Amino acid sequence: MSEFLTIGEPIALFGSEEVDKSLKDATHFQKFLAGAEVNVTVGVSRLGHSTQYITRLGKDPFGEFIVDQLAENEIGTDYIHQTTDYWTAFQLKDRVSQGDPSIFYFRKGSAAAHFDANVLDTIDFSEVKLAHLSGIFPAISPTALTAFRHFVELLEEHHIPTTFDPNLRPQLWASQEEMVTTINELATHADIILPGINEGEILMGSRDPEEIADFYLTNSEKTQTVIVKLGTEGAYVKQKNGHSFIVPGFYVAEIVDTVGAGDGFAAGLVTALIEGKSLEEAVIRANAIGALAVQSPGDNDGYPTSEELEKFLAENKVESK
Repeated sequence: MSEFLTIGEPIALFGSEEVDKSLKDATHFQKFLAGAEVNVTVGVSRLGHSTQYITRLGKDPFGEFIVDQLAENEIGTDYIHQTTDYWTAFQLKDRVSQGDPSIFYFRKGSAAAHFDANVLDTIDFSEVKLAHLSGIFPAISPTALTAFRHFVELLEEHHIPTTFDPNLRPQLWASQEEMVTTINELATHADIILPGINEGEILMGSRDPEEIADFYLTNSEKTQTVIVKLGTEGAYVKQKNGHSFIVPGFYVAEIVDTVGAGDGFAAGLVTALIEGKSLEEAVIRANAIGALAVQSPGDNDGYPTSEELEKFLAENKVESK
């Protein structure tokens, strides 16, 4: 049993230790646990909440590494199956002094892409307070998309609220048109949608936070809140009732790696909502974890414990406007 559920593909990430050297030329790498959905789960677990992560892994060294990392982060593995038929995905990431790093995937035909949807019918939803969904898992294969839709159906049957991060990965889709159509349809099943401002431009043609929010609020009767991530500027929030506000971001002196910031944002939001905090408090926490995330090289290494988060918030005050 757990308070939090998600489904996704965890990946063994090899991050370059050589700044501004291309992946072709880099020779020194550090291995990390990665994957958007697992990043969120790490963040939720690190803040003291019970979790279950749903996936399929290969029975290989990368799969064993991921299982060990999940155990180390106290993440539930009741719904993780390993197979000798398919392999565990991995990826390479360079390290840059400015901007977003380049990433190269090795994930086509992976174990998660051959996910067995029957696993979903064994899930105990009785203690689940919130589930997080991402646009990545349904992109990795038609099988994963079908499983994702079934998972959403089960969540709706059990009246479990959901957050949805589009997490666009164009390289995983057959075309941009298919990506946009599918992501926007999947978003209609979420209570809270978390697009980035760049994603809004791709998905509905505008970089205006209010226009992005209005698009998703009118796109579905189910969606009650849209939170548009604005990068260093924070986040714009709009609800179905028309109430809107901006929560400023936190100052970061040095950005080490931007990957994982959005997942940290989701983890902050999710945990605060599970704890019954207000939406404004939840977005402040989300911004805080996003700011902490960009100061570490791994995708989720910078996510805080409860004590570290409290210390950061005490030293860095912000108010919505």
